Amino acid sequence: MEGYVLKKTTKLKNMIVERRALVCPGAHDAISAKLIERAGFEALQVSGFGLSATYLGLPDMAFIGFSDVVHFTKNIIDSVGIPVMADADTGYGNSINAMHVTREFIKAGAAGMNIEDQVFPKRCGHLEGKQIIPIEEMVMKIKACKAVKDEIDPDFVINARTDAIAVHGIEEAIKRGNAYAEAGADLIFVEAPRSIDQIEQAVKEIKAPVSINLMDAVVGGKTPLVPIEKLKELGVGRISIPVGPLFAAVKGMVNYLNEIQGGKLAEGRTDLVAAFSEFKDLVGFEQFRDLEKQYLPKFIE
Repeated sequence: MEGYVLKKTTKLKNMIVERRALVCPGAHDAISAKLIERAGFEALQVSGFGLSATYLGLPDMAFIGFSDVVHFTKNIIDSVGIPVMADADTGYGNSINAMHVTREFIKAGAAGMNIEDQVFPKRCGHLEGKQIIPIEEMVMKIKACKAVKDEIDPDFVINARTDAIAVHGIEEAIKRGNAYAEAGADLIFVEAPRSIDQIEQAVKEIKAPVSINLMDAVVGGKTPLVPIEKLKELGVGRISIPVGPLFAAVKGMVNYLNEIQGGKLAEGRTDLVAAFSEFKDLVGFEQFRDLEKQYLPKFIE
């Protein structure tokens, strides 16, 4: 239909169904989201790890509350035009809590969300000490979230994450993945596979598109760095690179601060910082200056 624009939820769902290894870098704030979009990525993932680290200075161990998460997520969604996946952690409680979380993320404009089967309080999928809830409990949680999305937006993507590999192995992860897909999950996030063979097995045996999490250049991740083209060849639905942009930003700030440490200036070190004009363009400064010209009675040049 001429003039019809696909909803972001529909766009995201269609890209995942194609199983072409859609790459979703992680955004931890609006600036990182804008940069991801400008780099040409078709979708992004809000990093719960990144939100906890940047807003609280704390690890991803459920220290940040849902009201803050949905607020920060909405800021990210509003800053870009591409689909954004939210991080629902464990649903912040039982199935009824997860229904509320689903409704709020849809209202905020998210195109989808991750929800995981860890015991609360959860922790980053590449850290030790994880525990998972019974499969029956997670199945009911997914069914509850599906009931909400079916009522509001059936194309909203539920990405059901299982951390079963770390606790019980790949066979349990596949069993859970199929149970979650049957319950209504659109995408199955198999967290921290230990080998390409485990990734291939998950993709072949889970009856839904599979999502894989890569730590990219970060040292210490559990999953081997398989080339994107290989994952596409295997039929992976989505690839998240959740902390790469955050860790790159940290490294950049460390390099700059080391340069000016001891009372020095970074004069001429344009390799360390963005140009002021570039940053103004990123945040839309000139558009607001145009609005000032149009709507302020005494515009100051």
